[in-house]
Amino acid sequence: MDFILQIFILIPLIGFLISLFIPAKKETIISWTAFFTVGLHMATFLVFLVYWLWNGHPVLNLKEIPIIKTSGYEFFIDFYFDKITAVYLFVGSFLTFLVTIYSRYYLHRESGYKRFFNTILFFYFGYNIAVFSGNFETLFMGWEVLGISSFLLIAFYRDRYLPVKNALKVFSVYRIGDIGMILAMWASHHLWHENITFLKLNNYELVHEHLSGHSAIGIFISVMILVAAAAKSAQLPFSSWLPRAMEGPTPSSAIFYGSLSVHLGAFLLLRTFPFWEHQTSVRILIGALGLATSTIASLIARVQSSVKSQIAYSSIAQIGIIFIEIALGLEDLALVHFAGNAFLRTYQLLVSPSVVSYKIREQLYNFSPKQHTIEDTFPKKIEYSIYLLSLKEWNLELFMDHLVRRPSKSIGKKLSFLTVKRLYILFIPTYLIGLFLLFLVKANPTISQYLPGFFSILGFILVLKSFSERKSPLLAWLLIITNHFWVALAISFNEHFSLLEGLFYLSGVLVAGVVGIYCLEKLRKFEKNISLNRFYGMSYEHPKLALLFLLACLGLMGFPITTTFIGEDLIFSHIHHDQFVLAYFTASSFIFSGLSVVRMYARLFLGPHQKSYHEIPYKSA
Repeated sequence: MDFILQIFILIPLIGFLISLFIPAKKETIISWTAFFTVGLHMATFLVFLVYWLWNGHPVLNLKEIPIIKTSGYEFFIDFYFDKITAVYLFVGSFLTFLVTIYSRYYLHRESGYKRFFNTILFFYFGYNIAVFSGNFETLFMGWEVLGISSFLLIAFYRDRYLPVKNALKVFSVYRIGDIGMILAMWASHHLWHENITFLKLNNYELVHEHLSGHSAIGIFISVMILVAAAAKSAQLPFSSWLPRAMEGPTPSSAIFYGSLSVHLGAFLLLRTFPFWEHQTSVRILIGALGLATSTIASLIARVQSSVKSQIAYSSIAQIGIIFIEIALGLEDLALVHFAGNAFLRTYQLLVSPSVVSYKIREQLYNFSPKQHTIEDTFPKKIEYSIYLLSLKEWNLELFMDHLVRRPSKSIGKKLSFLTVKRLYILFIPTYLIGLFLLFLVKANPTISQYLPGFFSILGFILVLKSFSERKSPLLAWLLIITNHFWVALAISFNEHFSLLEGLFYLSGVLVAGVVGIYCLEKLRKFEKNISLNRFYGMSYEHPKLALLFLLACLGLMGFPITTTFIGEDLIFSHIHHDQFVLAYFTASSFIFSGLSVVRMYARLFLGPHQKSYHEIPYKSA
């Protein structure tokens, strides 16, 4: 029965690949390809579900052939199926099928018709990887696919300013959550001394044995999992991204932010529950976070003037309650709650365009305000304060701006003296000195213990410069490439990290880097003056170049299409358990490099086109 699990991954992948080769004008073929792919997947799953239940619903685990194996490290794809997977896949397959039917007519004659269905099938492929994942590495692959799919769907109306701007905001929050996932994977490598699977996490004796002498690292892993789950499910303090994600088409809002993607944080907590269920402090923290989010999101939802924003905050509040249920150990109730909330929010979002007209008519003819509300029982100062805070969404977006964006950009701006020429002049001799120190330290390890942390911080600072760069796209791109070289050098100071492993990691960086440089040079020849000061919308005139540059961006950020993705995980397996500085700055470098390359892609190829002979929507459109 285990081998059948592969089919559920292959069906959406094959459908996505086929849809890429269908001409954009063939709307009927495109929609029927998506419809048949999702329909076949759902029908296959329902048959398998009946067969699985009839045979006593056993827990299934399929370990694929390892992709890379070294001494002390093994990267492999693992698929896992139990009742959590069954519920998430049932809800996911049914709602995706429903939204696919809806979208066939809703997006009729839309210029991005093919692009929408391509992205939906790509998202569905990533969703299946995530819910079938049997270890953190496989889950992270699906996690990354969902992240980039979210960005592309929010920025679907790519000739407008606000959808592209909000897509960048949402992607930045996703990447912050990825720090938690990466650090949890790193710490779990040291706790278990293997690539632990979720099947083994259900072994109470094994978990208890490892946590009994390492309670601190157990709490650290649990908190990092919570950070990743909170960012993905829009819990405090990350809640402000979900209403911004509603800039995309209504079907994508329904399938992503009403039902499936937004509930993956709860899925992560459910999947890892056997690991942290005996850590009382963690359970209290998860419950308190869910309670605070549910309370604040409910207050914000009541003052929203937009139907989509109101639905978004209502969904956030319900997910907060699901977090409480998971913390209390009510797994079955949480699964039922997830299914109910997903179906309800999908329905509400799909009918939201009609609801607006209905509400207007009701207000004109049948509206009568409530005479008394619960807030009337509060003292007036408290009532007005809560109202104003809710109108401002409790300044959550401003908080994230002060916490992450502004400090990062201010550090990067201090390196304004850097140019492409100066980067070459400074990088080459400094890197040669680093290589010399590497051989010196390997010959005499007592010389220094601080060089790995120093080089990782140096690479992180260069990434921040790339993140804040406004003038030269080529400089921003080269800074990210050099960061990967600094990371490889920093890890090389640790024993057992071989030259072959370093080359494996950097090979993906070099391929993506060269492709990106080619795209930037071609764009410079076509358009002469290009900077990162604004959105240029060049995908309008250079769609093939835009696609090629997007692939280069994905390769450079460690998306699972090059060896960089596996190389990043390989690198973290070589960071020692006491090297927190090295682990943190390496993870932050990966996260901000991803933000930087996607920001470059958005500013160069998305947004209103710079040339006035094209139709240009207003900035507020």
